[in-house]
Amino acid sequence: MVEEVPTKEEVAESVDVDRKSVTKIDSGFVKQYDAHVERQHKKKKRLIRRLALFTIATLLLFGGLLTYHLNQRAVYADKREQYEELQQKMTELNQKEEDLNEEIQLLQDEDYVLQIARTNYFFSKEGEIIFQIPDNSPSY
Repeated sequence: MVEEVPTKEEVAESVDVDRKSVTKIDSGFVKQYDAHVERQHKKKKRLIRRLALFTIATLLLFGGLLTYHLNQRAVYADKREQYEELQQKMTELNQKEEDLNEEIQLLQDEDYVLQIARTNYFFSKEGEIIFQIPDNSPSY
């Protein structure tokens, strides 16, 4: 005597047949319970939609803020580079101004002007003879 064990498919078919043959009780409580379950289902659906909308809005907001932040960092880096270049140029111009002011002070001295004239333009004192040596650069 060997008993046959039903397969999974056979069991599933019999359960489906049993469920289809069961009828609901037609009472006020069951209708009320079904309406409650339907309301809960709709609430859950609305909640999921609201959360999805909130998530999308939040992601868009943070994306916009991140883009703005990255643009501001790029602008700041450019401005910082310009500032450093201008600082360097200002330092060079201040040094040039200092050199020119020093030259102005020296050119106000008559002995210095005479020395430049004698060196570069071959002016001489009375009785002096000037010999030109090649490759002589100005002294100032």
